[in-house]
Amino acid sequence: MQTELSNQLGVEHAVFGFTPFPAVAAAISRAGGFGVLGAVRYTAPDDLKRDLDWIEAHVDGRPYGLDVVMPAKKVEGVTEADVEAMIPDGHRQFVRETLAKYGVPELPEGEASGWRITGWMEQVARSQLDVAFDYPIRLLANALGSPPADVVARAHERDVLVAALAGSARHAEKHRDAGIDIVVAQGYEAGGHTGEIASMVLTPEVVDAVAPLPVLAAGGIGSGRQIAAAFALGAQGVWLGSLWLTTAEADLHSPALTRKLLAAGSGDTVRSRALTGKPARQLRTDWTDAWDAADGPGTLPMPLQGLLVADAVSRIQKYEVDPLLGTPVGQIVGRMNEVRSVRAVFDDLTRGFEQAVDRVNRIAGGSGQ
Repeated sequence: MQTELSNQLGVEHAVFGFTPFPAVAAAISRAGGFGVLGAVRYTAPDDLKRDLDWIEAHVDGRPYGLDVVMPAKKVEGVTEADVEAMIPDGHRQFVRETLAKYGVPELPEGEASGWRITGWMEQVARSQLDVAFDYPIRLLANALGSPPADVVARAHERDVLVAALAGSARHAEKHRDAGIDIVVAQGYEAGGHTGEIASMVLTPEVVDAVAPLPVLAAGGIGSGRQIAAAFALGAQGVWLGSLWLTTAEADLHSPALTRKLLAAGSGDTVRSRALTGKPARQLRTDWTDAWDAADGPGTLPMPLQGLLVADAVSRIQKYEVDPLLGTPVGQIVGRMNEVRSVRAVFDDLTRGFEQAVDRVNRIAGGSGQ
């Protein structure tokens, strides 16, 4: 599964694996892909440094990257406390009432929320970059579009390629004009923040819009034959995230959540603003239903919604409150039916890719008639 882009980065397979877990990122790189660590959950620079040290020690010298979440436009002088103060009391009451309805216990006294999605606040993301650029990362990806121009320049000074996710050809063209090196065409099927255009339509549109920039296909990809299809559509690689959640190296800290993922079908996800304030595909739960209900207060814009529900999500996860328990995941969850090692996943991907290519070659050669 080699392309010009994978050869440029020195990896065996043009499979880019996004994950919040250092062990998974390192295993992806060791398996011949390109591991990308999601940084959004790191609010303390020392925690990110600790995990990048660990990755450095476990990738066997192979390349890896970092994914941040930061806006293209800089906002000066806004603190987390300033943002917290913007959250309406009515929304806080709705959270309290919903948790009480399901009997969700409080966190123990003195235990802080472990789920503080503040990584998309610019000052936090910039502190992450201050750490990351001290390491030999080869790729910096941004999930909220093009990073600020000074960040792109800073990456290029260090010979770090910059990637940005796009949900439409128009967004992709903006990335190209901003000096981005790689566009990730993320289809509607994808987990997390995603647009409204399906991968089969989006990928060739983006490829044509930004040529000759390399494009990675994302969304609904979890098999070798789907990777072959992405290449046929013009992509130079694939960007996979959800598939790694049920690998042996993933650390979800929740057997109940793992069971829910393994049992879920491709129709058991929903694109909801309940988690972050932006449309994000995730498991459908009573929590997402409550926020999406017509008689609810409605979600707040990013980053207010993420700050509002941070403590609630921590409590739901800690006590594994099954009706409310969920996670960002794409429609490919329907294929995630067993816990496997990252290496086993790669073996399956490469085997399926070879079979798909052989099948197409037989058809093209006429022997498949």
